[in-house]
Amino acid sequence: MKVGFAGPFSVRLADRVRRHLNVECEMILADESGVVGLLPEVDVLVTLGFTREMGAAAARLKLVQVPGAGLDRIDRSALPAGTALANAYNHEVGIAEYVMGAMLALSRDLCRLDAALRRGRWESPWVPGAEPPPTWPELTGKTLGILGYGRIGQELARRARAFDMTIWAMRQRVTREDAPGLAFLGGPEALDEILKRADYLAITLPLTEATRGLLGARELGLMKPTAVLVNVARALIVDEDALYRALRQGTIAGAALDVWYRYPTNGEPAFPSRHPFHELPSVLATPHVSGWTEGTMEGRARLVAENIGRVARGEPVANMVP
Repeated sequence: MKVGFAGPFSVRLADRVRRHLNVECEMILADESGVVGLLPEVDVLVTLGFTREMGAAAARLKLVQVPGAGLDRIDRSALPAGTALANAYNHEVGIAEYVMGAMLALSRDLCRLDAALRRGRWESPWVPGAEPPPTWPELTGKTLGILGYGRIGQELARRARAFDMTIWAMRQRVTREDAPGLAFLGGPEALDEILKRADYLAITLPLTEATRGLLGARELGLMKPTAVLVNVARALIVDEDALYRALRQGTIAGAALDVWYRYPTNGEPAFPSRHPFHELPSVLATPHVSGWTEGTMEGRARLVAENIGRVARGEPVANMVP
């Protein structure tokens, strides 16, 4: 059996997958364009993207395994008949921890305080004769809005409850069993009320046609001027222009952004938006790394190895996407 790993992320995962394999297979490592010519002999393709060119070249492909949760680069209509599609999670703990850390960093202004002290400036009550800085808010007693109460949202809620936060959450389909420990769980019709109540708003939704541009100028205008937005899902869920204006004008107090509107196409430095978010002191900007943890990578490698074994044995794969 031959397994192709296409693209830099998938290729980096290959050695970890090999350590968990219990079946014999040949691994083929390539970029997404280079793998097309090799696909006639590939049984399993591990890739973040799947195109019509790939589908046309895949003569015996049994599984397209996405080594992440997002499917926005997979052209499902290009999948050959009889080819299964599966994704991988295991990033929910790492991302939930990132959100908690981002809320603390922004609430306490840690990045600015660190930069000031490196210049010898103490923004502290312990400086003789100096006016002390304003006291910082605590997470305890604040309301956390979670848009997308799936795997990540639920892990985040568990940690936020440990900080005595009140949690209002939204998900596409709601059942009574989903809501233990929450102040509120509702469907998309509850969005406006959650926005109005949230002191912190975490976006953990998948990008779909229904969620693209979900938060625009109107929605951001419903939020408290003291509110902080944390986006660890996909940038396009929040309108780019509206978000920049809201942060620049102080419509909301701040944002931690780990997902972006532009990504580098080579190894050269590149700004992540056509707007200068990087100039705004109220923004904590990170380069899509909230889920880049040891636990995430090991969990995904185990899942990919398990599914390769399932294909070899003719068994249904785990995490199959309908």
